[in-house]
Amino acid sequence: MLEVSASKHGRIIRYRRLRRKAALRELVKETTVDVGSLVYPIFVKEGLERPEEIQAMPGIFRYPLEGAVEEIASAKAEGIKAFLLFGIPARKDELGSEAYNRNGIVQRLIRRVRENIGDDIVLITDVCLCQYTSHGHCGVVKNGYVRNDETLELLAAVAVSHAEAGADIVAPSAMMDHQVAAIREALDREGFTDIAIMGYSAKYASAFYAPFREAADSAPRFGDRRSYQMDWRNSREAMREIERDIEEGADIVMVKPALAYLDIISRAKQLFNHPIAAYNVSGEYSLIKYASQKGLLNKKQAICEVLTSIKRAGADIIITYHAREFAKWVKYSDVP
Repeated sequence: MLEVSASKHGRIIRYRRLRRKAALRELVKETTVDVGSLVYPIFVKEGLERPEEIQAMPGIFRYPLEGAVEEIASAKAEGIKAFLLFGIPARKDELGSEAYNRNGIVQRLIRRVRENIGDDIVLITDVCLCQYTSHGHCGVVKNGYVRNDETLELLAAVAVSHAEAGADIVAPSAMMDHQVAAIREALDREGFTDIAIMGYSAKYASAFYAPFREAADSAPRFGDRRSYQMDWRNSREAMREIERDIEEGADIVMVKPALAYLDIISRAKQLFNHPIAAYNVSGEYSLIKYASQKGLLNKKQAICEVLTSIKRAGADIIITYHAREFAKWVKYSDVP
């Protein structure tokens, strides 16, 4: 029989005492994921007649306008109070003009939600051009290159149009330098001083975005986005990006994706006294969905473990496609 080691005070250390049964483990848990900290992404597509399941993301749909309103109302009834809205227009052009059309699909959705559901939920809008441009890039393209400064004016116009419609938070995701400053200046100039900005501050050029690009029809038609999204090998650069967004007026900063970048979330939490969001992205969602369909893992346990790991790393807010499932489990006290 192995000799049991004692502490320097002579007492036997047994960590398992507090793991012996579920009630004890619950009593001493260090991290809790609550539904109030989750944001549920919604895809609304112009011209649809009925919800359309996204093949690469089982259980996630593109919705027509009224269908999106119904989905938000249903999720609200389950306890979800924050939504990130993505629009897919019927018409695209070189400058993504439908993104800042005051009667665009996202702008109409915001107004319909406010009319039918009310003001007691948080509407966050994605501010980018990739879903709206014919070339699929996040900004103005000239001679095959995405032009930073020429894009800023358009991003600011998108943000103002969302604020006018009734958004609470605008979330610039284009990864253009100084996009937060341009948007903050435009919002303040137009009288929207109370509208918050959630910067996609450390957004990496990731393989885990692939299912989203199908969902939003936003894949670039040439090249890739590595000249403006971050290199996944860098962490110090992420801290510089986050610090700059804070200096420019971001109210919330984000790390995207989440699972492969838990170290970035943790480091940001230690360095900055600012709300930290993390995006549990489409590829991370689909990995669990497909693996659970094949019987390779327990879906419920895997989802709860993933969301807890993101929270444990330091995220205050988690944007996740798992939000509705998790909310149902919490509602019925069925979280493992």
